[in-house]
Amino acid sequence: MSGSMTGWVIFGVVVIFMLALDLGVLNRKSHTISLREALIWSGIWIGISLLFNVWVYWYMGATPAIEFFTAYLLEKSLSVDNIFVFIMIFSYFSVDPKYQHRILFWGILGALIMRGIMIAAGVALIHQFHWIIYIFGLFLIFTGIKMAMAKDDDGGSPENNPVLKLIQRQKIVPVINVYSNGKFFVKEGGRWMITSLFVVLLIVETTDVVFAVDSIPAVLSITDNPFIVFSSNIFAILGLRALYFAVAGIMKLFHYLHYGLAVILSFVGIKMLISDLVKIPITYALGVIAVTLTVSILCSILFPKKDTEAAPGA
Repeated sequence: MSGSMTGWVIFGVVVIFMLALDLGVLNRKSHTISLREALIWSGIWIGISLLFNVWVYWYMGATPAIEFFTAYLLEKSLSVDNIFVFIMIFSYFSVDPKYQHRILFWGILGALIMRGIMIAAGVALIHQFHWIIYIFGLFLIFTGIKMAMAKDDDGGSPENNPVLKLIQRQKIVPVINVYSNGKFFVKEGGRWMITSLFVVLLIVETTDVVFAVDSIPAVLSITDNPFIVFSSNIFAILGLRALYFAVAGIMKLFHYLHYGLAVILSFVGIKMLISDLVKIPITYALGVIAVTLTVSILCSILFPKKDTEAAPGA
């Protein structure tokens, strides 16, 4: 069952209500998100996701529910990499902490649209061209190996973002180098200009697209049910904003996590490659992901880095 109209409506209502509550009521004014507030909102988003998972079990059955939870856990773990890059972007552009929530909120709204398009395309490709799963599988293994071999300061540098380079070199639109009280557009000298805050938003959006290229094939290795893939993906990234503020100050605590993510990506890649020969039960996949994450986090805590200097901009 790929999700009836009722399922899609319920999912949409929950997401729209939470987004409206978040921005329209609780975060109407720009302010610095405290660790306590971030932890509370992280708990709320995780709780809502798990409640939705219970509804999936009741409405669609045990197998889709396990698929949802596995896909959600996988996407949530991969989203930690997004957080590290967002920290780097905000530090690079010296974005005031009270404006970071606004950028992440609108960035995630854009991500909803982009993820929906990419997920629909991925599912359609797998259904139309079964051999595409081997391409996805090889790509995930390659990404896992690359992630394991990467150094802490490799890649992800904001100055390498193509959008920033395009704006700087081509000067397609006028840019005013101010944050202007959290506004994305200002009127100067009779013409509209984009602010530095909007440039940062564009970079966050393009960065999310890059991460989606990795994470969506990984989730498609769990299930090709469009409803499960999309809802689990969206619930994971909706909680990303709160998770960012909760993790930003302690990011170096989990310095072994990227090795765990590398193992997970390689595992799901192999799962895709052998799917026609060996069917790995979804419960086994869930176990591998959970154990790998636990081990990488425990190793990070038990064997901390000697350099405990706080992250820039944290």
